[in-house]
Amino acid sequence: MGENREWIKLWPEGAPLAQGSGDEDVPALQYFPVQGTGRGAVIVVPGGGYGMRADHEGEPIALKLNEFGIPTFVLRYRVAPYRYPCALTDVQRAIRYVRHYAEKWGIRADRIGVLGFSAGGHLTASAGTMYDAGNPEANDPIDRLSSRPDAIAPCYPVITLQPPHYHEGSRINLLGDNSDEDFAAQLSCHTRVTPDTPTTFLWHTADDGAVPVENSLLFAAACSMNKVPFELHVYESGQHGLGLAENDPHVASWMRLCGEWLIKHQF
Repeated sequence: MGENREWIKLWPEGAPLAQGSGDEDVPALQYFPVQGTGRGAVIVVPGGGYGMRADHEGEPIALKLNEFGIPTFVLRYRVAPYRYPCALTDVQRAIRYVRHYAEKWGIRADRIGVLGFSAGGHLTASAGTMYDAGNPEANDPIDRLSSRPDAIAPCYPVITLQPPHYHEGSRINLLGDNSDEDFAAQLSCHTRVTPDTPTTFLWHTADDGAVPVENSLLFAAACSMNKVPFELHVYESGQHGLGLAENDPHVASWMRLCGEWLIKHQF
């Protein structure tokens, strides 16, 4: 899908830690613009256990967000055999990149959001809890900008990388087979929430058999403890990886709710 849309390389000269020059080595954005200017933008992060990127969690989501008048980008981030911190570096660069070119695209630089699914939800939550203000001394003007998103929407996300509620495949692909438990704890996003964490929209299904609903509950509880504005929707049933959930009208309501939430926050 989206074959006719140009991929915008985040590092035209090559990404940090890149091991080649093929598509899987080249983090990039695909732009889904809307008519008019002055809106915020959302970066969509497909899931896939940090081993691939699911097509149904990319372009279809971007096009649906376009229906709300929101400019959207789909992120091609690096997955296994790439390990941490490559994917995080990619999403941070994407946020800075969109912020840098916001005026050119008619986008509000102070309204850059990230919405991601499953392992892409972990990357989304990581972006919202592991950002920096930019390097004012950097030669590249993009690197001088903040990587903090203005809103995040982790959808049936992987949040914890530790038992009993973690997704083993995502952890192995991100950290390797022999990852240290302390390090896994540090990259469990609910442990990194602070009062400065961006406003958050979460949704999950209560009987998700791949990524337990406790992942979203842990993040929501951390937001509550830190007085971070958040919205949480837990649907009674539905398999993991539903995307738009077009075959389940009840669960499909998440997109309308999320679109309304983004508009409420001036996207």
